[in-house]
Amino acid sequence: MRILRINTRTKEYKFEELGEYAGLGGRAMTSRLINKEVPADCHPLSAENKLVIAGGVLAGSTAANSGRVSVGSKSPLTGGIKESNSGGLFAHKLPKLNLLAIVFEDKPETDAPFQNIFISTDKVEFKDATAIAGMDNYPAHDKLLAEYGDKAVICMTGPVGEKCGKTATIQFTDPYKRPARSAGRGGMGAVLGSKKVKAVILDPAASESYKPVDAEAFKAARKTWAEILMGHPVTSQGLPGFGTSILVNVINEAGALPTKNFRYGQCDHAADISGEKIAEVIESRGGKTKEGCHVGCLIQCSQQYNDKKGEYLTSGFEYETVWALGANCLIKDIDDIATLDRICDEKGMDTIEIGNTIAIAMEGGIIPWGDGKAAIALAQKCGSEDPMGLIIGNGVDFAGGAFGVDRLPTCKGQSLPAYDPRAVKGVGVTYATTPMGGDHTAGYGVCQNVLKVGGDVDGHKKEGNVETSKNLQIATASIDALGMCLFVAFAVLDSENGAQVMADLVAAQTGTKFTVDDFLALGVNCLKDELDFNKRAGFTKSDDQLPRFFSTEALPPHNVTWDFTEDELQAAKVD
Repeated sequence: MRILRINTRTKEYKFEELGEYAGLGGRAMTSRLINKEVPADCHPLSAENKLVIAGGVLAGSTAANSGRVSVGSKSPLTGGIKESNSGGLFAHKLPKLNLLAIVFEDKPETDAPFQNIFISTDKVEFKDATAIAGMDNYPAHDKLLAEYGDKAVICMTGPVGEKCGKTATIQFTDPYKRPARSAGRGGMGAVLGSKKVKAVILDPAASESYKPVDAEAFKAARKTWAEILMGHPVTSQGLPGFGTSILVNVINEAGALPTKNFRYGQCDHAADISGEKIAEVIESRGGKTKEGCHVGCLIQCSQQYNDKKGEYLTSGFEYETVWALGANCLIKDIDDIATLDRICDEKGMDTIEIGNTIAIAMEGGIIPWGDGKAAIALAQKCGSEDPMGLIIGNGVDFAGGAFGVDRLPTCKGQSLPAYDPRAVKGVGVTYATTPMGGDHTAGYGVCQNVLKVGGDVDGHKKEGNVETSKNLQIATASIDALGMCLFVAFAVLDSENGAQVMADLVAAQTGTKFTVDDFLALGVNCLKDELDFNKRAGFTKSDDQLPRFFSTEALPPHNVTWDFTEDELQAAKVD
């Protein structure tokens, strides 16, 4: 396996052996390379920053749920190191070109045209992207499939990324030939846009096989791995049955569903935007209640949501999206929320950041609370020259400054996801201390605080939650390094041999000794890289805290507050 380096200014490229990056993959690869090669004090949109797209250690293997891809860079949104994770076909296609990672370096002049980059096994071609520049992602993706064949695997930045908006995603081809999978968080699309890259196309003809070194051992481990995933109620029933939005009613009942810009822990209309309601609507319109976001997915928690005419509207209609654009903004119409989700995919915007930003627009009196149609009109301006679109496309903190709003639910510049940290303190500790900025996936304390998976830790109290978050942050970084879907953690946390089987899969695939200790070391060293980068970028322990209103305002209905000190939170970080 190799690394491909592409200079986006000179259009030079080179294929390299892994060298010092051997043994790494996914987030461990992106964070090590960024920490080692990018000046921590550089501007995220400067030529000094790099963008890395990497498959996991198990990318290209036939292990279930091993097709996630990591995108890493210095974030325009947080100013720190960032890894953004996505499904799609990219991670499994890279090994067919004998590639583990692609590194985009330097940047063209500001007035340079956008380019598409076509990558084959030993060659890189640069092509003028003027024909699709400024175009929404779905039609642009269709044009590329028409040009390169419908088996082409693509990643691309949308109109917001072209303008270097801080909410910008990188969209990836899904198994159904749609650009519906997002590396959503941290503004990675803005970095790709700054380098004047509209799309990256992997040669559909590339077919190099990536077989396990020890085929029999791999086959045995793969079978046990599938049994673990299919033997847990969350991964075999809950998520496939109702998607991630099954959490709407669960988190609402727990009093932790942030409502009206984090004022309340329960939403009166939660049932109208719940996973159960969404599944009912999908079935009535001939959509699909379950589908995989990448090849080899057994969990099948994604969906195809159709409009009232029975025509495809959106997929990957996740809990975070439904919450951010629904309860948090008081929008009740599930079709309005689905339309907003599609707009975010078309423009290339993170639904969590945009949902929070629309709430800030409502907070500032720009549009009324709960007005779905006004929110749609606002989102449609993004990616254009419209000043309001430029504001919204740059996220919560930027919009707060423009609209004179001080109630800004962000940490390290990134808006918080769909669990109020006052009522789910385990994930609150993660928000505060992860190098990623406010991010639930970096250490999903909801497991122990609410779902009681892998333990039972009271989410209303401080006790045990710092340790819980730290352990989850390590395990999550390890899972990200393998290229595994984070949802496998539900089954692994309740399994005696889950971590061992993942280690067995790596050992059999790569032919190297790999233990559970090695698995955990991947996560620890990944976090060390990230914390080192952020320290050099100027972050201190004062940045590892949540906005003040979480401490001064009690959250109904349980009337809990955020009560961790800066010093207490430092114990959640690896040494």
